[in-house]
Amino acid sequence: MSKEIIRDLGDGLIIRHATPEDAEPLAKFNKEIHGEGEWDGKGLEDWTLDLISGDGPTFDTGDFIIVEETASGEIISTSCLISQTWSFEGIPVKVGRPELVATKKEYRQRGLIRKQFEILHAWSEERGELFQAITGIPYYYRLFGYEMTLDLGGGRSGFQTDVPKLKEGEEETHTFRVATAEDIPFLMETYNTACQRWMVHAVWDQATWHHEITGKRQYNIDRREIYIIENNAGQPVGFIGIPPIKWGPNSTLTVYELSHSASWAAVTPSVIRFLWEKGEALGKEQGEPQNMFGFWLGGEHPAYDVVASRLTRESKPYAFFIRVPDLTAFIKKIAPVLEARLVGSAFAHYHGKVKLNFYRDGLNLSFNNGRLEEIKTFGLEGPDSSTGAFSPLVFLNLLFGHRSMEELHHIYPDCYASSQENRNLINTLFPKKPSEVWSIA
Repeated sequence: MSKEIIRDLGDGLIIRHATPEDAEPLAKFNKEIHGEGEWDGKGLEDWTLDLISGDGPTFDTGDFIIVEETASGEIISTSCLISQTWSFEGIPVKVGRPELVATKKEYRQRGLIRKQFEILHAWSEERGELFQAITGIPYYYRLFGYEMTLDLGGGRSGFQTDVPKLKEGEEETHTFRVATAEDIPFLMETYNTACQRWMVHAVWDQATWHHEITGKRQYNIDRREIYIIENNAGQPVGFIGIPPIKWGPNSTLTVYELSHSASWAAVTPSVIRFLWEKGEALGKEQGEPQNMFGFWLGGEHPAYDVVASRLTRESKPYAFFIRVPDLTAFIKKIAPVLEARLVGSAFAHYHGKVKLNFYRDGLNLSFNNGRLEEIKTFGLEGPDSSTGAFSPLVFLNLLFGHRSMEELHHIYPDCYASSQENRNLINTLFPKKPSEVWSIA
């Protein structure tokens, strides 16, 4: 396949789409740049190969960008865009996920990532994606208009002494088996019901589940081994997802959901025992010690409550970097959510303007009897004439439920509401609420 050039950078460098022939060199490149240890590197290789194969439901080979030195044919920088859909309080929103962003050390500080992000952002806009989300190193993606505004990861851990033991003569109450394609309807129903707890979650359709269960390489670092939890009658009551590569000495699960017919208190001890046994097996295979187990289920989860004394170490969530290029378009998309939040609140049937001042510009949200009728931008105006004022990008923390108005004002004194009533109104429209995103890759 010929190499389709996207941009000629001069000095013997081009930006181009990836081709199938790039699979092995690109996998090796990502392993060398991102890998931390033998097994982590293997996981990155498998992830790259799965993506570039084009076999996934949301990614094509050409969604990888490669910066090539034409004289040698060497890959010196790369990135990709993984398209997907997330739900914002029940409203599906198209999202672009840039990932596997890397540059060889000797070519850094030359703006190569910025040029690639210009291309990725243009692709994302063409696909109708209203925002982009990326996992990444601290601060860096703020350079490209991103803000850390949505919880990522976080969880609780325990030690071997915290693993609940069966009493003498007591039998295990729940068993675990590897999920198959036949389990997809149950997985979808259980997952979709559980996601009602969150403001934002990723939408997993049948094709996505099928690819996760049957279409990924064994050690793909972004794959989860899915296990169906069954009661002693052989009925499925939930599922868990375990990464295929141990996180150091910690055996970790990153997905755990139950159907409404099951009890968290009854099932979770069995989950801990299974997770410990699985961790010991992975530890022997991968040469990692086993002295901890972890529930990496975000900042909040029902399982934490029922085994709190066994999960003695807490790890606070990190954050997704989020970029919303057209705030007006995004708020129009989620207007039904804002209207629903007013219903039943002290501001039901609200009539008036909510003026959000971002200092250099802003948005006017006009409500009539609780309906969002119009959104208009405005230019430079004094913050005193606004419902609330926010330094640039900080508003995204409020929009995605990551922080309350009070928390933002505590951190950023120049973020504030013009009155107590307006602060209450803003918190009604944009409440703090947890999210848990199992993003698609």
